[in-house]
Order: sequence, then C-alpha cells, then structure tokens
Amino acid sequence: MSTQPVTTPPGTSSGDPGMTPTGDGLQAGLKNRHLSMIAIGGVIGAGLFVGSGAGIAKAGPAILISYALVGVMVVFVMRMLGEMAAAHPTSGSFSAYADRALGRWAGFSIGWLYWFFWVVVLAVEATAGAEILEKWMPGVPQWGWALIVMVVLTATNLASVASYGEFEFWFAGIKVVAIGAFVVVGGLAVFGLLPGSDNEGAGFAHLTDTGGFLPHGAGAILTGVLMVVFSFMGSEIVTLAAGESADPQRAVTKATNSVIWRIAVFYLGSIFVVLTLLPWNSEEIVEDGSYVAALNSIGIPHAGNVMDVIVLTAVLSCLNSGLYTASRMAFSLGQRGDAPKAFARTTSRGVPQTAILCSVVFGFVAVFFNYKWPDTVFQFLLNSSGAVALFVWLVICLTQLRMRGIILREAPEKLVVRMWLFPYLTWATIAMIVFVLGYMFTDDANRDQVSMSVLVAVVVVGIALLRERLGKGGAKPVGKDTAAPR
Repeated sequence: MSTQPVTTPPGTSSGDPGMTPTGDGLQAGLKNRHLSMIAIGGVIGAGLFVGSGAGIAKAGPAILISYALVGVMVVFVMRMLGEMAAAHPTSGSFSAYADRALGRWAGFSIGWLYWFFWVVVLAVEATAGAEILEKWMPGVPQWGWALIVMVVLTATNLASVASYGEFEFWFAGIKVVAIGAFVVVGGLAVFGLLPGSDNEGAGFAHLTDTGGFLPHGAGAILTGVLMVVFSFMGSEIVTLAAGESADPQRAVTKATNSVIWRIAVFYLGSIFVVLTLLPWNSEEIVEDGSYVAALNSIGIPHAGNVMDVIVLTAVLSCLNSGLYTASRMAFSLGQRGDAPKAFARTTSRGVPQTAILCSVVFGFVAVFFNYKWPDTVFQFLLNSSGAVALFVWLVICLTQLRMRGIILREAPEKLVVRMWLFPYLTWATIAMIVFVLGYMFTDDANRDQVSMSVLVAVVVVGIALLRERLGKGGAKPVGKDTAAPR
C-alpha cells in the first residue's frame, strides 16, 4: 500500500490488479461471499450474547414479543434502505440519500451522528474484548489488550477493503455457526431428543409455568423493547459495504430479502431456545448469561469458556465493522464537502487512509476516557450516542418517502426492491420509532440516554443549518456517492 494518500481518479485502475475502481476512489474489493456473510453476521452483535439475560429477567417469556416487535421494525427499515441502496449503491448510504431527499443539513447531521456512534462503539468493544483476553492471559494489562486489538484491526482496514472483508467473513462465520449450532442442539434438548443431555426436556412448559407468559404484565414488553432495540444496530452496514463490491445491486437485493429469516433464526430462535430450556427467572440466566446458562443446563462442558470465545469473536467483528463503517461514512462526508477534503482521499489500493486514522484516533481517545473517567466523560459519550440508532432509522424512513418519487421520476428501472404497501408501512414504521423514542423519556433507565442523544442531535443539526446559512455546505460532487445528480 502506498504510504502517501493520493486520490484515485474516477475510472482509472488501482495499483492492485485484482480490484476494480468504483469511480469514487474506492475499490470493488469485496467478493460476493464477503457481502453475504457481512449481511448475515451484521445482525448478530455482542449485545445479543451479553445483554439478553437482563431483558429476560425484566420481561420474562414476553421478551420474545419485544424481540419480534423490534425485529419487524428493523425488517421494514431495511426494506426501505434496500430500496434506495439497490437503486443507488454508495458508501454514504442513508446519509447520501438524506442529503438528496431531505437537504444538505440532513445528510450532514445523520452522517456525523452515525460516525460518532461507531467511534464510541469502538471504545466499548475494545474494552469488552480486552476484559476477555486479560482473563485468559493476565500477564498483559487490560489497556494493553485494548491497544493491541485496536492496532491489529486498524492495520487490517488500512491494508485493503478485501482484508476487512476477509476478516469479517471469518468473524461473522464463527458467529453464524455458533448461533446455528446453539439453536439446533438446544432445540433437540428442549424436546428430550439430545442424547446425554442434562436438561429434563420440558418442551414449551417453561414459557408459562413460572408466573405465566406475562409475569410482569404487558407493560414489560415495552421495557423489553428498550432493552433489545440497540442490539439490532449494524444491519445497515451491508448497504455501505455494497458500494465496494463488483455487483452492489445484487448484494443489496439479496441482503434485503434475507433479513426476515436472519432475524427470525438468530434472535427469536436462540432466545426461544433459552426460554424453553430454563425457567425465565432462573438465577443462572442473570449470573452466567442466558446462553451460558442454557448450555450448562444441557451439560455442555466448559460452556463459559466456549461462550467467551464466541463473544470475543462478536466483539472483534463489531470492532472491525465499526471502524470500516465509521471510515466510509467519514469518506462520504468528505466527498460531499461536509468533512475535511482529506477524508475523501484514497491510497493507490482504494483505502480512505485519513478517514480510517481519524476515526481510530477518536476511538483510542474514547478508550482512554473509559479507563480514566468511566463514570463521567465516557458515560456522557455513551448516553449522547445511545439513541442514534433510532435517529438513523427514523431518517431512513423519512428519506424513503421522498426518494421513491425521485427514483420513479429519474430511473424507474432501478426500483428493483420495493417497500411493501408504500407509503402506509413507511408511516407506520415512523410512528413505531417515534413511540419508542417518546417512551424512553418516561423510562428512568433510558431518560438520560435519550435526552443527551437528542441534545447532541440538536447541536449537530444546528451546526448543519448554520453552515447552510453561511454558504459553507461545500461542493457536492456529481457521481456515485451523491445518490443521484441534482
């Protein structure tokens, strides 16, 4: 890789003969298998393994309804995003579409908020991974492991987009195989069909035998929604990555069409297995984690260590994708004049080096804050970025309302993916997201998070509007990353 950032002119070949230029300086280095696994693994975050136990404790078996409600919302959002991304694949994804459909202020605001969200996630996941590694090898301090993990994955992303894709292919593959095996093995144990299982195989009895299906009342379903909604963040990554593949339209269409079964199997399927193997109020679910408790109930030896390996893989996957996503969003903002021009420069291998380094530097700073001031500065970063997922989904919905008409008017043949029952389901999804945001204000555990996130969003939108008023919106290049020429 060239050490000096240079802009690769659109339409020229890169220094790597195995890659094809995308026309904006990036390279089409992601293969179909990379995109397929990124799409499948994108919905499986570390939060599913780590945080599901708390949701079960709060809502009981009714947490299944919580996951189903959020899952339906994500399916609708992904369908809308898929409609736009299949028509105009771009590394800026929903930020570029919002720029076109809602105005420069919208693209600027949601782009920077999304970048901020992922660089904070870098710190969270680096710390989580470091905790597991320190437990295995205590000779290296936790901050040392966090540094090592960040450096290795930064080097991976700097090498080429193909390196990112290869790492993510294997990380996501391990997650997918692990969840798939858990659902199959656990499902057999539920009905007493697993040889040598220590579980009594109670069938569906545990869903109702301890206080009923709604032990804490129907209101607990909404509490569960707030606890699980953020574990779905990451589904949209494939639409950013598709811009660096040889056949982005096919990749986006395939990912959009498969999102239903992915959520059904990985989220609903695995949580269903946990709830049918153990009573929802089992102390082991909270103490050991839902998946470890389920594996222990079957008699799987060293279940805790097995899950540590899987969680570490999920953490590394999230780190890898988080750095990739943050850098590509920064690259797109740079192309549109909403970030320093250096962010839009690529190396001879089609890597936005400056965008990657600036993103990871903020991640390193956030890791430092996590160790130095975990309850003040870092808690502020967490709270102020916590509701960004819902903001992103809301902007996707509002953008699609406008982009449908633009696509039909300018290039109707590109409308290969369509949102169902447009515009009624789009408006229904908007109402669902607004309701969840409103309900967060009434919930003691989430009020600070949504309040700080709204405050930061207002500041960013204010900066965007001020830039427009002062005429500093920057030049909007005509090309792939603009969603469509004005």
